[in-house]
Amino acid sequence: MYNLIMKKFIVSLILCTAFCVNYNEPSYAGPIADFKLRIENSRSEKQTIKDIEALFDLQTQYTNKYDLKKLATLYADNYVDNDGYTKKVYFKLIQDTWDTYPDITYKTEIKDIKVNGDYAVVQTHETAVATDDEESDVIAAKGELYSTATCVYYLKRLNEKWLISAEQVVEERSTLKYGDARFVKMELNAPSLIGAGEEYTAELKVDLPKDHIVIASINKERIVQPVKKDTEVFKRLPEEQILERVFNANTDNINEYAVASVGITRSEKVNDDFVKVYMNGLAFIITRVNVVPKNNFVEIEEENVEKAK
Repeated sequence: MYNLIMKKFIVSLILCTAFCVNYNEPSYAGPIADFKLRIENSRSEKQTIKDIEALFDLQTQYTNKYDLKKLATLYADNYVDNDGYTKKVYFKLIQDTWDTYPDITYKTEIKDIKVNGDYAVVQTHETAVATDDEESDVIAAKGELYSTATCVYYLKRLNEKWLISAEQVVEERSTLKYGDARFVKMELNAPSLIGAGEEYTAELKVDLPKDHIVIASINKERIVQPVKKDTEVFKRLPEEQILERVFNANTDNINEYAVASVGITRSEKVNDDFVKVYMNGLAFIITRVNVVPKNNFVEIEEENVEKAK
């Protein structure tokens, strides 16, 4: 009787142990496995971020060394930007910029990185500073260039290497100033985004220097190659120091620049009958206007439009 009872007890104990092992295993192994997986994913994500940051470090390094060949290795062959420029056109423009401003320096600050498998989106804030060694045809002075841009890069990983496959310039402002214009605060405001064919206003503000006369013009240029410029019509800056011009965005699905040309003149009295006027400052200000093409394939019922109102 004792042996039978003990045998039953041992069998029950074995079954219970087996049951407990089979039952409790997932409750401990599951979270541990998930935890290990999260650690591995975290390490992989951190390494991916480092690889992308290294890509932009190389971009800055190559641009500041004016190494077009190495810079091209960071871009996919089918690269395109939101102006419709292919890699070939884009790199020609880079070379033209370096030829015009041989001392230009670039700085890129990464604002955000989002990764989705083999694709990534990177937002940056970029600055460029340069001097124009050649004197302007209008004024005997060298120019200073300052440019800022907010950009979004689209990356793709090919054979474990990240490449820039596309770029969107969200916002861009540039100023080129000569002579006394370097010390005058001025800005050109225009919408960063506008619908095709829609009306918008470009507004120029200049802190008018004492004893100076400011003349200026505002035009727009489509972002195409080669650049096509409109005829400039200069006007004297009003007393409120603000000049405005209204444009209609193009309907050709092409982004635009609002462009202001500013001349600062000083008058000097020679005698009672003669006043000498000469230009001692010149500036060009550019602001990007991205044009959203009209979508002709969206249908909205009038009833729904009225409800939305």
